[in-house]
Amino acid sequence: MKKILIAVFVTSLLIIHSQVFAQAIDVNQATLEELVENLNGVGAHKAQAIIDYREQYGDFDSMEELLQVKGMGLSTLENNKDRLVFD
Repeated sequence: MKKILIAVFVTSLLIIHSQVFAQAIDVNQATLEELVENLNGVGAHKAQAIIDYREQYGDFDSMEELLQVKGMGLSTLENNKDRLVFD
């Protein structure tokens, strides 16, 4: 039982650490892998849609512009608002 509690505690700390110290990601420069690894709710398909949109229409100017990408919704943006950068 003690080992289970320790494992749960360590897992919780890792989750908190990854959320608190999440890397900021520039959606105008990020690779597919970087988008997938650093954004919650963004898999390979959605990351590719972001890249395709960026290549077709140019750099994103705001978080709201990401809503134009197929598959991007308000909840995904809300979950990632603190890590999105538009340089």
